[in-house]
Amino acid sequence: MIIHVVQTGDTIYTIAAKYNTSPQKIIDDNELQDPNVLVPGQTLVILVPDQVHIVQPGDTLENIAQRYGTTVVELLQYNPQIGYADAIFPGDQITITLSQEKRGPIRVLGYAYPNIDRTVLMKTLPYLTFITIFTYGITPEGNLIEIDDEELIRIARDFGVAPLMLISTLTEEGTFSNELAHTILNDQDIQNNLIENVIRNLREKQYYGLDIDFEYVLPEDRENFVNFVRNMTERLNQEGFTVLTALAPKVSADQPGLLYEAHDYPALGEVSNRVLLMTYEWGYTYGPAMAVAPVNRVREVLDYAVSEIPRDKIYMGIPNYGYNFILPYIQDVSRAASVSNVEAVQIAADVGSPIQYDEEAQSPFFIYFDNQGREHQVWFEDARSIEAKLDLFTEYDFIGVGYWNIMRYFPQNWLVLSSLYDIVKLL
Repeated sequence: MIIHVVQTGDTIYTIAAKYNTSPQKIIDDNELQDPNVLVPGQTLVILVPDQVHIVQPGDTLENIAQRYGTTVVELLQYNPQIGYADAIFPGDQITITLSQEKRGPIRVLGYAYPNIDRTVLMKTLPYLTFITIFTYGITPEGNLIEIDDEELIRIARDFGVAPLMLISTLTEEGTFSNELAHTILNDQDIQNNLIENVIRNLREKQYYGLDIDFEYVLPEDRENFVNFVRNMTERLNQEGFTVLTALAPKVSADQPGLLYEAHDYPALGEVSNRVLLMTYEWGYTYGPAMAVAPVNRVREVLDYAVSEIPRDKIYMGIPNYGYNFILPYIQDVSRAASVSNVEAVQIAADVGSPIQYDEEAQSPFFIYFDNQGREHQVWFEDARSIEAKLDLFTEYDFIGVGYWNIMRYFPQNWLVLSSLYDIVKLL
């Protein structure tokens, strides 16, 4: 796997010639909408096959996988242009293995809403170990607010992906309710009702486990939150289910702020089977222009986390999005627009702005002025920034990574990930 950074004057043909590959393979792998328009600073992922099969009449992915001692899912990882298990034709070149040696295993979690585009879903599932479906709500009585998740669970299992149920105190307005959390965390009968409802739903829907996402919990509920997670984990483990708890990105035990104070890293790390560090949203909708997950800031969280929680319990969060910020930043007024990583490159192409790379944050960005004369900064992720985050995963020896979220397909992320690691499948 080679990450090529487009230079002024590059074309898809000169790049292909440089790496002794075909222009069409680069176009297909990176899903370039207009390969004639490349942006200086844009990344392209060049896959280098080690073993290739030429499709013959009567071939299917199943019999090709059997012939080479691999799996259909692995073939889909290395050949994202296929998309569906039957979309191969005589003469097609199928990559069996890549020339790059893998670093080792990785567990990959992706968050999705029930309305995810099914094509995006099926293109992404080969690269996942888990999919967490966002989100079941909770009533003050401990009952579940249902979601339409059965089709997603079925499709996920078809791809060997373990589905995780998620419960949160998110309201219909899209904010986390610390009042609802307070009610649940301070009443054992309500908790018991919630736990039994969760177990029933896990069984009926054939979920693999539970993801707990309680954010902005009141500081006075810190100990009760730990007890709640302990009770939930003990009961679910008895029933054969696993529990993961999402944690705010803290850098110290006494970090002030409503997002952080009730998230007790050592205690929650002890009572949960696994934890997810939400290492993103430094750059956010209402904040000043900056990278969503600057590596230097992420590292501060990781350093604290490994001092309190065993490394083999930790999933590191990775963002799959960027923001288009308008400058100057005005507190309580400015609002950035969320953009996909693919969309960000398209904007750069449309406005004719070269893409720069912040070496400290390990993140790409570009600047342009709109037709009203306003300055914009767009921060997003590319192949380089994804590799930098995966380098952290390797350095800290975590068990996995978790993507928020997989609603918008980002081809280069999955190319880099599957080139560097063997993705664990549990089903």
